[in-house]
Amino acid sequence: MKKIAAWFGVFLMVLTGYFAFWPIPISPRAWTAQAAPGYVGPHARNTRLANLQSIDIGAESGPEHIAFGPDGRLYAAVASGNILRMDAKGANREVFVNTGGRTLGFDFDPSGRLIAADALRGLLAVTKEKVEVLADKVDGEPIRFADAVVVARDGNIYFSDASQRFGPREWGGTFEASVLDIMEQSATGRILLYEPGTKAIKVVATGLSFANGVAMSEDQKSIYVAETGKYRVWRIPVSARKLDLSNGPAGGAAIVLDNLPGYPDNLMRGLPTADGKPKLWVGLTKPRNDLIDKLADKPFVRGMIMRLPRALWPIPPAYGHIIAFTEDGKIVEDLQDPSGAYPETTSAAERMDGLYVQSLHAKTIGWMKRP
Repeated sequence: MKKIAAWFGVFLMVLTGYFAFWPIPISPRAWTAQAAPGYVGPHARNTRLANLQSIDIGAESGPEHIAFGPDGRLYAAVASGNILRMDAKGANREVFVNTGGRTLGFDFDPSGRLIAADALRGLLAVTKEKVEVLADKVDGEPIRFADAVVVARDGNIYFSDASQRFGPREWGGTFEASVLDIMEQSATGRILLYEPGTKAIKVVATGLSFANGVAMSEDQKSIYVAETGKYRVWRIPVSARKLDLSNGPAGGAAIVLDNLPGYPDNLMRGLPTADGKPKLWVGLTKPRNDLIDKLADKPFVRGMIMRLPRALWPIPPAYGHIIAFTEDGKIVEDLQDPSGAYPETTSAAERMDGLYVQSLHAKTIGWMKRP
């Protein structure tokens, strides 16, 4: 019995040492998470996103971002690195191009080129004939995680570099790198500006916890940015340069959606509201996790959790959720599917005929009639 007790004691010491000191890729930082609002008020639980119709994308998966191009056809960036092109309901589907990376967001410039934020390659200009790297470095340092992009009417290109710490190429993929960044909370995400005329790259804002979706305001004076790791959406002046948002609003930047019930992802401009107000859509790719919020100010414990097998990481379950809001932050639509049948909803492209719902991992594009 003494030998068994001794071996058990050694085992406990080894186990304790492992959870306390085994090297992990993150250096967790303490932060303050507001109490989760739950599914109440404008986010009251509902099933309005359930029973989506499906637009076939063949053997592909992960239509992370979808949009209609100048040619009126539907484009979708998928996990294989392909950008698909098809008619609105999926007919005449073809591979428009393979970027050689993983495009997470795209827009079209005034000349009709597809401008892609590619998580593995940086900012790209894409035509059927050529894929050109516009930017993959800032001041000699790599753009590690290009995520979303929007082209202003003047041709300027604004895009997010989600994390300067964890790039998908080095850390096992886009989802894996995003989990590491959000668990660390070092807030190294930033918004960048590419000026086509001079080919210059400028830093608009820094200090964001996983900088994600980007959209222009109707008047082109501001950009909206989803800060995934802190459950909020910002409005930032396009004139801002090197604005540090790590300590909250500054330099004219403001939080327009705060303390959301999930992780905001892509931002897409929608059709105006019935009374003519500009509107945007954002997807909540996952619901919040109580444990993650409770451990916000306990970085040591978060580090211990990251030493568990990945299957035991506190990753929230699938839950379909997209939201529409006006530019002043008023929620005007909230569509949910608690079953998560269409998983990891990243946002929706809206036309008169309906909503085209996108996803990080789904094997189809979702579609429904407009609310």
